[in-house]
Amino acid sequence: MSAATAPFRQMGSDRIDPLLVVLWIVLIVLALIWIAPAVFIVSTSLKSTQDVMGGGAFAPPTKVYWQNYASAWERGRFSTTFLNSVIVTFVKVPIGLAFSAMAAYALSRIKLPYGKGFLALFVFGTMLPFQVMLAPLFSVVNGIGAINTFIGLWLPYIAFGVPYQVFILHGFFKEVPEELSEAAIVDGASHFTIFRQVFLPISLPVLAALFILDFVATWNEFAMALVILLNNRNWTLPLALMGFQGEFGSDYGPLNAAIVTTVVPAVVVYLIFQRYFVGGLTAGAVKG
Repeated sequence: MSAATAPFRQMGSDRIDPLLVVLWIVLIVLALIWIAPAVFIVSTSLKSTQDVMGGGAFAPPTKVYWQNYASAWERGRFSTTFLNSVIVTFVKVPIGLAFSAMAAYALSRIKLPYGKGFLALFVFGTMLPFQVMLAPLFSVVNGIGAINTFIGLWLPYIAFGVPYQVFILHGFFKEVPEELSEAAIVDGASHFTIFRQVFLPISLPVLAALFILDFVATWNEFAMALVILLNNRNWTLPLALMGFQGEFGSDYGPLNAAIVTTVVPAVVVYLIFQRYFVGGLTAGAVKG
């Protein structure tokens, strides 16, 4: 019985299951389809223009051009836009998660007047695509004098991100046994203490999963930033990448190096929190 055939065998049996073989083939093909663009981008980012034009798309570079990254970083002024993205993302994501967690706790554990109505509004917010709101959003942000400011970007980012997070956290908090909060109330704990000492620790996997999703969405967001950040000094990385592509679109090595530079932070954040990701997405699916 070979270890190489173990994934294809039925549990508790030595017989190879044809269905498992087909599923593994499908998974491998899908993985290759997903990996191929990443391999192409990384490979091209390390090539000279001559290698890109003369070789095949997936041919390895004849010489590794690490200077493509330095060239892209300097020519695209990514030091400024990278810092802008860090400021926008690392302020918006924690604040949005904090608001969402507190709102979800209040809606799930505190008897509020019209609580179900407020929850329905949050659910409705998850169904509203922000693309249809770009024109009125510009008018509102411009009306409060926040165009070309990070505050003008943080406010709509939080407004459009909170409903989905509240919806997910509300479902998780509803599955927490009521005995936990009732025992704390009997001991004289306030709702804020219960939220901070009971609910936050047990919701860390869900919060980690939401942090990853929100970080990636905020880091890569383009349309809203394009409407609000008119001055290129305040641009985030996706906008800077657009400008770089327009100016140096035929310089394929540095262009793909710029793409890799933009993607790497999101990948690093995912790798840091990935052990919580699956558990966070499935938390609350089974009642405890």
